[in-house]
Order: sequence, then structure tokens, then C-alpha cells
Amino acid sequence: MKSSIGEAIQISLFGESHGEAIGVVINGLPAGIPIDETYINHYLDLRKPKGKISTSRQEQDKLHIVSGYFDGHTTGTPLCIVFENSNTHSKDYHNDKMRPSHADYTANEKYRGYQDYRGGGHFSGRLTAPLVAAGSIARGILEQKGIVIGSHIAKLQDIEDLPFPEQETDALACLQQLNQTYFPVCDCDVATQMQTRIEQLAKVGDSAGGILETMVLGMPTGVGEPFFSSLESVLAQLLFSIPAIKGVEFGLGFEFCNFTGSEVNDAFYMDNAKVKTKTNYNGGINGGISNGMPLQLRTVVKPTPSIFIEQETIDYQTKENTTLQIQGRHDPAIVHRARVVVDSVIAIGILDLCIQQFGPTWVGV
Repeated sequence: MKSSIGEAIQISLFGESHGEAIGVVINGLPAGIPIDETYINHYLDLRKPKGKISTSRQEQDKLHIVSGYFDGHTTGTPLCIVFENSNTHSKDYHNDKMRPSHADYTANEKYRGYQDYRGGGHFSGRLTAPLVAAGSIARGILEQKGIVIGSHIAKLQDIEDLPFPEQETDALACLQQLNQTYFPVCDCDVATQMQTRIEQLAKVGDSAGGILETMVLGMPTGVGEPFFSSLESVLAQLLFSIPAIKGVEFGLGFEFCNFTGSEVNDAFYMDNAKVKTKTNYNGGINGGISNGMPLQLRTVVKPTPSIFIEQETIDYQTKENTTLQIQGRHDPAIVHRARVVVDSVIAIGILDLCIQQFGPTWVGV
């Protein structure tokens, strides 16, 4: 099993949902980068389950940096962060009846039944906590360079939020506000509608999916490589590593099919000494490389597969058809919690590409 990714900055995940601990090792961080634990804990808190719209499993997720860190700064050696697991109900999980739309069946096929299946094991969304920790370090570095990342729930089933503001100053204020908000939407009334819908689904044992829209302001030009290390391909690979992400699109994405080239080509113009485009249909990327306009993308989060309605499945041991009613503690929707995970992996990818483009000294230490 490979659970690592990156070039200039490499991250490696370890642990299982119901094991002793989960964590991440980060290689490539230059020495002398300040680590703000309060800043990291803020984003970890945005990932935690809260209220009736989330699972009742509560983990402290206390940040424990065990190496690569001394006197408030990175040392230049591998940085290792560990989170202990304590609030587990392993009795709720069995390795016979395969949960629909989970990794139970495919994990059994790949690892021949030797995997830790409790709570989804290494496939669990629990592993996104160390991703957020690593991503928070990355986004802290990026913010020092004027690069700000933020996402909102653009759509939950048929309920749609307002789009990001078109003016960059207004968009920046919006991103900053979203990054302080647990349930990230631009319209407060829409937030109430979405949360009510999630609670209604929870009462009947069902779940909802949604679409996250992300904007990155302050992107320098020239970040990304043609073809295999393009800005899109690097970010897409990271985004698809998040459990429940089933689609990624940049700029207009699939909507490009509805237009002609004359309608969606982004015309260049000079704004004083800066090159800009009059529209941003391509989401700030041309040829796999950032063009300096806001980076915009959308990700689709599928409905949480752990629902309490009886479903058809198979018994893996007897190879017979059967039914299953899932037990345990599960989220009726994870799109609001996935938001900070999406932002985190985007930060990791952008930092990795920026260091490749500008060198380790770019981080300013």
C-alpha cells in the first residue's frame, strides 16, 4: 500500500480509524518555518463533527508533533504529527456483510482479508485529520505569500448557495469569512435550509451529498508543468484522494460543452502593468499553468454511504445474497466537514508546485 504523495514536499499518511493512532509525515519542509499550533487547531476544529448534522463520534484530535519541530519552528528533518484514537466502537463493524459503496469489498479483494476493517480502517475519512494538519501548515506558508484559499457549499441536493463575488476585494473578504465559519456558505438563509435538509435526512436514516466551490486568490503566474504535473493534474490527484470525492472540474468544467470558443475564450488585457483576463472561464489556468487570475474549481462529494436504511448486499464469507442495516455512528452529510479537507490538499499541492517553481527559499526562511 502506498500512502504518500508529492515532489518538493512529500506527505505520507499512516494509521487506521480504530487503531491506536493516525498521523502524517511531512518531508521537504525547510528549517525555520514557524508552526502556529493555534492556527492548525482552528482548521482541525472546522473538520470536527458538531450537532445533529454530523456523527456523534467525538475525538479530541489533539495536535501532537513528535519530530521535525523544536522551539516553535521546523528543524528541516521529517515532521511527524500524530493523533490518538480513543472514542471507537469497534463492535459495530464486521468483515462479512459488505457495506454498499464502501471499500469493504475492494479492500478484501486487494488485501485478502488482512486489512483492519474497523471503521473503514485506512480507507476511513478519519485519516483526513492528519491531512488537515499538514494542509494547515501549507496554507499558513501560502498566506504569508499572499495566497488565500477558501471554499463554500455551492449546492446540497437542490439547494444552491450564492456564487463567489466577482470583485477580488469582495471575494477576499468572503474567503476570510468562510474560513472562520463551521458551515461554509455565502448566504445565511441558505445555510439554514441546507442544515434543515440534512437533519430531515438524518431522522429517516438517509444522507446527502453536495458540491464544494473553491477559490484561490493571489496565485503567482507560472505555477505548474505541462501534461503530467500540470496544476490541474496535481490538484485533481490530491482531491480524488479524499474519501467521497467523485468529481473535480476547473473553471466552467463540464459546462464548456454548452458554449463556442468565441464565448468562453478569456481575453487578455493590461491593468496598469499587470496582465489580466476579462473573464475567468478557465479558472485561472492555461496549459496546466497558473495565469495569475483567481484559481476556481468545484468538487463533488457523494452522499455518505453509511445510512441506516436496510440495503441489499452480499455476505463475503458465504458468498450469498443478504441484506444489511448499518449500525454505529455516521454522518448524514460530510460536505461541510470535507470543505477544510479540500482546502488543505489544495494548499499542499500549490505549496509543492510553488517550491518546485521558485525553490525552497521562496517560503521566506
